[in-house]
Amino acid sequence: MSDLSVMGLDADEVAAFDALTDAEQRAYISLLEQALDETWTLTPKQELAEVLWSADRAYMLDHPDQPSAIALHPVNFGVHTTYNSMTRLQIRFFGEPDSLTKAATLHGPIEPSDAERCGLVTRAPDDLDWDDEVRIAEEERLSFSPDALTGMEQNLRFAGQETCDTKVFGRLTAWQNWIFQRPNAVGERGALTMYGDPRSPMFDFNRT
Repeated sequence: MSDLSVMGLDADEVAAFDALTDAEQRAYISLLEQALDETWTLTPKQELAEVLWSADRAYMLDHPDQPSAIALHPVNFGVHTTYNSMTRLQIRFFGEPDSLTKAATLHGPIEPSDAERCGLVTRAPDDLDWDDEVRIAEEERLSFSPDALTGMEQNLRFAGQETCDTKVFGRLTAWQNWIFQRPNAVGERGALTMYGDPRSPMFDFNRT
């Protein structure tokens, strides 16, 4: 997993960051703990939403003393597209047209609890559960084969219609190069080598 800060990025830099995460062989968890200053960008909350959706999981802290919010804008419904020409909202609500239509009706700042209810973030824990929720999310991710789960995450990043780019970044690269040829799969104690063996495979968790 990667630990990156997006404080101070402008709109173009956010788009570049999003494109980077699409093709990265790493897991990303977005943590929104406090609202940013309005001078972050000209339209901070809509760009912030794009950063949240670029990660594999998105968490917003629901704390009365640390208000946080995101906002939706037409830019989120057509300007920021991925390698298959779909927006992150379309991918997030793939196969759920009603949820996408409902999201288009949301106006103004969206508080953490409402963001979770509408499916815009993975979880919105309160301040009492925040540390435990984040810790559990990280431990869950680290408990799986880093290569295999990275491949599945990559598949989900490229849901929807296929293009040449999605076939390369979302299918071929993820499975052929990141998984099947690596020690976590075919090494002495890799998952494929140990298939049917009562012993558990041993993974190198520094792989991705």
